Amino acid sequence: MINKSTRKDIFDLIKTYESESRIALSKRFPFLIKPIVFVRRGFTKLKNFLNPKIKNKKSNEYLKSVVARHQSVLRRKLGDSNPRLQEQKIINLKQAVDKLDGLIIESNKIFSFWQTIGIIHEKKGYVEGMLLSGGKVKEGLGGGLCQLSNFLYWIFLHSPVKIIEHYHHSMDVFPDSGRVLPFGSGATILCNYIDLKVLNISKQPLQIKIWLTDKHLKGQIRSTKPFKTKYHIIEKNHCFIKRGKKYFRYNEIYRQAKVRGKIIREEKITTNFAPVMYKVTDEYLKKNKFEVLDFTGKKNIK
Repeated sequence: MINKSTRKDIFDLIKTYESESRIALSKRFPFLIKPIVFVRRGFTKLKNFLNPKIKNKKSNEYLKSVVARHQSVLRRKLGDSNPRLQEQKIINLKQAVDKLDGLIIESNKIFSFWQTIGIIHEKKGYVEGMLLSGGKVKEGLGGGLCQLSNFLYWIFLHSPVKIIEHYHHSMDVFPDSGRVLPFGSGATILCNYIDLKVLNISKQPLQIKIWLTDKHLKGQIRSTKPFKTKYHIIEKNHCFIKRGKKYFRYNEIYRQAKVRGKIIREEKITTNFAPVMYKVTDEYLKKNKFEVLDFTGKKNIK
């Protein structure tokens, strides 16, 4: 049950969303998109190159202790998206996984998704895949790598790292279909300036072990020895919000640090608020047991 304070926060988010009138420069002048992206990519590449903390190495030998593990399904129904794009996504994942597997993040060093993967190019074996842009499904080079960034973000949340750069998806594009993780627990990326970066805050090296099977993307974070602290991710205040004929989705993601099963610390990771881009029916809400808030009136806080 959503309490009154959270309802007010949600209502404020709705009002802010409805009152935003600023249009991005790239939308007013589409011809500026390519030069803007070019400049941002160049600046990001230079900034990362000059940062002495973003210096990671690879090893063919894996560290002996497993800190965290995760797996995600490679082929999943995503609305009415073309299944062909899922197969091509797997081709892209294979190219990127090869860059990641065995990577070691030393203590007090930073992992950068794009600094590790590099610029996406056909010559590197990348193909057209599914991209999300403006709430719509499009085809684009390297499409599908967002599954990899989502995967890494989730497994890093269960490791002794500090998330120092992360962007969540601004829209809820697909209805839930076999979802096992909380809504909004992923990380959106855009080559190469919308990045995922984490800082190893432990005193031990952390290593990424990652691979593909026929059905899954699988991976581990490994280290030289076990950590006493374990991490658990929970979701709070998840709901759908009805505003006239439009729906929004909201939740809060928290990370709990536990020692011997006892919570020693809890921190809010992110607050997600996004317009829903698919058709929401009463049957869908009832089937998934989603709580629904009705903010249809201008000053209505129920």
